Amino acid sequence: MYANEYRFDGSSKLSLRAMPTGAEPWAKKKECVAQTEANLAQCAILQEKLYAAGLEGLVIAIQARDAAGKDSLVKKVFGKLNPAALEVHSFKAPSKEELSHDYLWRLNQKLPARGKIGVFNRSHYEDVLVTRVHQMEKGYAMPARVTEDKDFYKKRFAQLRNWEQYLYENGYRVVKVFLNVSKEEQRRRFLDRMELPEKHWKLSVGDMKERALWKEYDAAYEDAVNHTATQESPWYVLPADDKWYTRLLMSEILLEVLTDMSPEYPPLDPAEAAKVPQAMAELEEPLE
Repeated sequence: MYANEYRFDGSSKLSLRAMPTGAEPWAKKKECVAQTEANLAQCAILQEKLYAAGLEGLVIAIQARDAAGKDSLVKKVFGKLNPAALEVHSFKAPSKEELSHDYLWRLNQKLPARGKIGVFNRSHYEDVLVTRVHQMEKGYAMPARVTEDKDFYKKRFAQLRNWEQYLYENGYRVVKVFLNVSKEEQRRRFLDRMELPEKHWKLSVGDMKERALWKEYDAAYEDAVNHTATQESPWYVLPADDKWYTRLLMSEILLEVLTDMSPEYPPLDPAEAAKVPQAMAELEEPLE
């Protein structure tokens, strides 16, 4: 599986400078698109079994810089699955109510039921990324013993690891994905948003200003991945300049985790099974 080349599970450290942002030289768009479709067809079969069994849930957390392709990834990959067993949640800046609770409160509200797949478009990692780059913790309505703690983010990393382990021990898998777009490709996509009328709705000047903090975000992403990647809840740092290649890798990740979960259709309940012969006999009788 090609996606394993971009996997971080705590056995190695991430350096974003060493990670590719574009498709590998061997990758051909036509073949990758076809393989993506084949992978997603298998995912759909496994998803149906997962939904029927209702024993285990899956959370996919997607993080990225602006214009890295989060929305299109959700649409083109997860849009191929059964919407009845899929939940997609986008986490924007927290509301006043959300800020009055602990930072994982809003995430817990959106966890999918076991048997479903939950996709978080931005996630619990916003609270160790944008908040850290902009030092937002200093303005939080919390005691000084919390906001002035020099280990504030070190403790948050531990909390995130523990929360994800808690979910794993309660029948959930958590997979984290970072879409690694290059500075030049992001610039090109921002220009498209300014020049193309059909993309004006995506335009945000504030997003563009964040480019000045590229190095700071690099450091924050590296720290987050290196402190929270585990065997049970790994990170995947995927090249995002070529969306067709990103989608192939995401389809592989989804197929691998669903295969590892190995869902099966549940057997018929014995009490229901006992009623089947009579029900079949009644169905054989002609309607009046």
